[in-house]
Amino acid sequence: MTDGAPSVCLQWMTEGHAYFVSCLKGIDDAGLAGPTALRGWTGKHLLSHVGHNARALTRLADWAQTGIETPMYADASARAEEIETGAGWSTARLRDFVVDEQDRLSAALGRIDDERWRTSVVTAQGRTVPATTIPWLRCREVWIHACDLPGGGDFGAFPDDFTDVLIDDVLVRRRGAQSVDVSVRATDRAQDERTAGTSGNVVEGPAADLARWLTRGFAGPRLRAVSGGTLPELPSWL
Repeated sequence: MTDGAPSVCLQWMTEGHAYFVSCLKGIDDAGLAGPTALRGWTGKHLLSHVGHNARALTRLADWAQTGIETPMYADASARAEEIETGAGWSTARLRDFVVDEQDRLSAALGRIDDERWRTSVVTAQGRTVPATTIPWLRCREVWIHACDLPGGGDFGAFPDDFTDVLIDDVLVRRRGAQSVDVSVRATDRAQDERTAGTSGNVVEGPAADLARWLTRGFAGPRLRAVSGGTLPELPSWL
């Protein structure tokens, strides 16, 4: 996904946004005023974040196409301030905001030509990545946050190939940034094992359950530590 438009990720992004919106339609305004799976966030905070994330990634897409450096956020506090401000908007405005900002992001990504997809941009975490990474960053947001909504989505609804790439992506981060020594084995994939670290600390179960555990720390009943005992404690992913 380094030469030309990353078509697979763009498709996952489109499908993920549609899934997020479908989950959102099943939640009334009172539900969005209540808590989510994310500590300290209401549904309105989550919608604000998802909309503002699309806006921030649009800045990276513009950076890639124009060559003019445009960070995701003006400074370290801007992200939190945007989320908190948006959480004070009406739910109707937030519902429209999520859709409108996704449309703007899709349009901005559509303006990037093949050569510009190789442009380096900087994420909110300070990583320098090619512009081809932008759609993947958005994929993670819409699919995973659909499951954070009050009574929201299910990791089992994710496309299998997306789930597999997500597991690999999380393990790479946990191995590098967090020094987590764990391996996972998806029991619904043929001869599957993905490793972060070198120990025999193997957790197995369905891929969707592994993805949920690796990103959200939820140890569902279908997961087990092969060596016995409880599953390892995981720090926050991002």
